[in-house]
Amino acid sequence: MNNININITNFIHKIIDKDLSTCKCINVHTRFPPEPNGYLHIGHAKSIYLNFNIAKNYLGKCNLRFDDTNPDKEDVKYINAIQEDIKWLGFNWSGNVKYSSDYFNNIYQYAIELIKKNLAYVDQSSPDVIKKYRGTLNKSGKNSPYRSNTIKKNLELFNKMRLGEFEEGKACLRAKIDMSSPFIIMRDPILYRIKFIDHHKLGNKWCIYPMYDFAHCVSDALEGITHSLCTLEFQDNRQLYNWILNNISINYYPKQYEFSRLNLTYTVMSKRKLNQLITKNKVKSWDDPRIPTISGLRRKGYTASSIREFCKRIGVTKQDNIIQIEVLESCIRNDLNKNAPRAMAVLNPVKLIIENMPINKQILTMYNHPNKTNMGTRQVPFSRELYIDRNDFYEKANQQCKGLVLGKEVRLRNAYIIKANRIDKDLNGNITTIYCTYDINTLNTNPIDGRKIKGVIHWVSLLYGLKAEFRLYDHLFTIPNPSIEKNYLEIINPNSLVIKNGVVEPSLITAKSGKSYQFEREGYFCADIYDHTSKKLVFNRTVGLKNNLVKINI
Repeated sequence: MNNININITNFIHKIIDKDLSTCKCINVHTRFPPEPNGYLHIGHAKSIYLNFNIAKNYLGKCNLRFDDTNPDKEDVKYINAIQEDIKWLGFNWSGNVKYSSDYFNNIYQYAIELIKKNLAYVDQSSPDVIKKYRGTLNKSGKNSPYRSNTIKKNLELFNKMRLGEFEEGKACLRAKIDMSSPFIIMRDPILYRIKFIDHHKLGNKWCIYPMYDFAHCVSDALEGITHSLCTLEFQDNRQLYNWILNNISINYYPKQYEFSRLNLTYTVMSKRKLNQLITKNKVKSWDDPRIPTISGLRRKGYTASSIREFCKRIGVTKQDNIIQIEVLESCIRNDLNKNAPRAMAVLNPVKLIIENMPINKQILTMYNHPNKTNMGTRQVPFSRELYIDRNDFYEKANQQCKGLVLGKEVRLRNAYIIKANRIDKDLNGNITTIYCTYDINTLNTNPIDGRKIKGVIHWVSLLYGLKAEFRLYDHLFTIPNPSIEKNYLEIINPNSLVIKNGVVEPSLITAKSGKSYQFEREGYFCADIYDHTSKKLVFNRTVGLKNNLVKINI
C-alpha cells in the first residue's frame, strides 16, 4: 500500500514504512484503548494524535476500544466524556466503539487453554503472600505452593471462580512462566481476579475479570491491530504480551511498540493523582481549568487546533522528557492571536472623569481584529466617566511606567489623549477618582503640535459597561516537577485561582459560552462554558499576552 506524504517522520513511521515495504502488513490498523476510570488528559491527546493520524496518513483504521476490565473504577460518564473529547479534538474512530468486554468469552476460553497446557494455575494464596513471593529487582521470586496443582485441579478451581464460589481475594488465575525471570512482570503474573460488582455493560454476568495485560493483547489480536502503541512504562509488559499470544491458539500476532509519555511542568499527568486532587478538594472537578484534562483545557479556552499543534511540536521519541508548559501556552496564544476578536475589559477598575468632556456619550467604531478587517467592527460607547485599570495609574512616574501619571498624558485605546490633573482618595488612602482633561482633536490621531505620547491604556464606559467576573488561572503547583514529590498535595499554589470582579464593554452581552476573546492589554479569555450567561458574565483567563520562545528539550 502506498502511504500519503507524511511531513513528520519519527521512529514509529519508520517501522511502519519498513513493515509495508516488506509486506509484514498490508493495511495499517492502530487503536486507542483508554480505561474509562477518569477523564482524558493532555498525555492522552498525544496518544490520540499519534494513533489516529497514523491511521489517516497510511489510509488505515484506528479503533476506539475501552479497556473495561476493572468495573469497580469505571463509569459510563467517563465513556461518554472520552468519546466527546476525541470528537472535539477532530478525530473519528473506525467502525463502532469497541470494548475489551466484547471479548470476555474469547479471553475466558484462552485462559482455559493455558490451564490445559499447564501454563496457568489457580493460586489460593493471599494477595500479600503473592506479592511477597514475587521477589524484587535484586531477588528472584519464589514458587507458590499451588503452582504444582494438576491441570484437572486447576480447571475445577477456575470453574469455581467463574461460578462465584470463592470470595474476592481468595483465589486468582496466574500464568505459569518463570519466578526467577529478570522481568518481574514474567514472574507468574495474575491473569484473572474475582470481583463481585456489576459491569457497566454486562451487569452481573461475570464475577471474574481478566487483567489488562491478558485482555489487551488478545483484544489487539482479535481486532487485527498491526501496531499496538503504548508508553514506555509498558516496555517490560511487552514480554508478557508476546508470551500470551505465542501460547494461545490465535492466528494473528500484533506487535507492541513503546514511545515516551508526555510529562508537563507544573502539573501531574496521572489519573490517580488527578482523581486525588478532586477528592481532596484541591480542584473542583475533572474539568477544572487548573488541571491538564482535555475538558479542563477546553473550559479554560484551549482550542482543539492548539492541542493538535502542541502534539505535533513535541513529536514522538523513545526518550523520557519533560515539556515546559510554556510550549503548550505558546500554541494557544498563537492560535488566539490570529483568531480571537478583541474587546476591552477592566479587571481592577478605578473611576476616571474627563472634566472638559460633554455629558453626552459618543459611539466609537472599533475593529474586532487589528489585522483582519473581515472580522468586522463593533460599536463601543465612550463617555465622560470611565473605568480604567487601577494598575495603569501612577501618582509619580518611574522608568517602567507606560500608564497614566499625575500631570502627564496617555492615550485611551482607540480614543483620545487624556491628561491626569488631580485625584480623590478615601480615608484609607486608596484612590477613588482620577480627574482628567482630554484633547478633543486626538481621536485616533496624533496631537496637532507633534508632541509624542508613549503610553496606551484600555478603558470601559462607567455608564454603559457591564459587570463581569474574571477567573485568573495560574500554575496549580509551586514547583516545575510536582510528580516527583511524595507530598505533592502540599505544594499547591494558593494563587492558582484568583477571582476579580470588574467590567467589560457592552458588546460582550452577546458573548456565547466557550467564545474566546483577547481582552486588550490583559490576555486571552474565554466565556465559561457552564457559569457564563447574559445575566452573569464569567470569563476564564486562558493565557497571558506575553509570548516567550521556549526550546523543547527532547
